[in-house]
Amino acid sequence: MRMERRQAAGGKTVGAVENALRILRHVARADTPQGVAAVARATGTSPSTCFNILRTLVGEGLVAFSPEAKTYRLGLGVLELSAPLLGADHVDLLRPELEALAAEHATLIALWTVTPNDRIVLADRVVPVRRVHLDMALGSRLPAHVGAVGRCVAAAQGLDGPALRARFDGLRWQTPPAFENYAADVAEARRTGYAFDRGALFTGVDIVAAVVRDHAGTPRFGISGIAIAGQAEPAALDALGRAIRDRAEVIGARLYARIASGAS
Repeated sequence: MRMERRQAAGGKTVGAVENALRILRHVARADTPQGVAAVARATGTSPSTCFNILRTLVGEGLVAFSPEAKTYRLGLGVLELSAPLLGADHVDLLRPELEALAAEHATLIALWTVTPNDRIVLADRVVPVRRVHLDMALGSRLPAHVGAVGRCVAAAQGLDGPALRARFDGLRWQTPPAFENYAADVAEARRTGYAFDRGALFTGVDIVAAVVRDHAGTPRFGISGIAIAGQAEPAALDALGRAIRDRAEVIGARLYARIASGAS
């Protein structure tokens, strides 16, 4: 994950800054204040380096120190940094992530809001530059369990057996898959974190997707890459699926304080 972020940043990053951010994120996620040894052990930094970074963060107000307990917790200074984002639309916050995926993979990237009434609504999309592409109208609505996003939604919700069959029977596809194949795709999405739809939802369209989950694991957004069938090789689509999954995990960690798997 860290290497992918470096590549996305376009060059070499500063190790000291990475260490400081890793420590700050750990302190923010910790259930209780922690001492230097615990923070160092959890973040893989040496005790002396960890102490110096924590002392600097305390000086900047980002971390608070208890002299009596010798422990650290998140400081009020974080509010100064986050104030411009408070109340901001999540869709606006996520657009740079969509733009990065579209640029890196030359594919239409769509952001879907998962609604409480089992629908997904197209909230934003970024089209690739200098490539023939599909497009979709903002506000487009689909059943929550259809397509590649839908397979991921079903996987995140833990649906299987009769419950999954009940959702599946109410779906409409241009080229309907067999339920057994759909169920196998949902199981695979639960294992890998992303799913494909190859021409079932829309004939001649390849889709790969993952979902952003909140702190309880509930799917809140879907992110999909959409391409004309045959435009991208299977290996490229698989790489896009992994990239979308990884971004979705990081987004979930940042929006909902979820710990992203493999994130640092």
